[in-house]
Amino acid sequence: MKQPFLLIFALIFLSVAAQVDIAVPINNNEIPISGQSFAVLVIGYLLGKKWGTLCMILYILIGGLGLPIFADGASGFATLASGSGGYLYGFIFAAFVVGMLNEKGWNKNLLQCVAVMTIGTIVILFFGLLQLTFMYGFEKALEYGLYPFIPGAIFKILLGGVVVFMVQKWMNTKEVSVS
Repeated sequence: MKQPFLLIFALIFLSVAAQVDIAVPINNNEIPISGQSFAVLVIGYLLGKKWGTLCMILYILIGGLGLPIFADGASGFATLASGSGGYLYGFIFAAFVVGMLNEKGWNKNLLQCVAVMTIGTIVILFFGLLQLTFMYGFEKALEYGLYPFIPGAIFKILLGGVVVFMVQKWMNTKEVSVS
């Protein structure tokens, strides 16, 4: 019964985090950095590959059906077909990968947690760039879909690594004290 509750909580957390939007000035442009991918990685890591992946599938489905839960309140299947769609699809695979790595023991120290967040981010970026490449070509995909987001990605990787490490450490302490 605990997992379905955590799944609902994770969907709410992800939906709220997607609405957190910070405009970072880079090269005379304001690059929006949302909490969406941060939440994806944390959820995938903490819920594990099965429940984390299910959470992302439900998120994509609910947002695709029209509930405005994607970044900046976006929704609909048109969003999934747009330049943002690849990143959204990447959430499914990233949640699986980070959950699997945690389950395989990549959780012993902060460095491993940061490495897992890095790998998850690469998965998200891969799918995002893949869709952008099909739409606009590889050079434009890199120019508009990767380079501007590197500083935000690094920040979210580090923050995600610290968060999952601390939450996991706290959860392990609770398990020991309850036993």
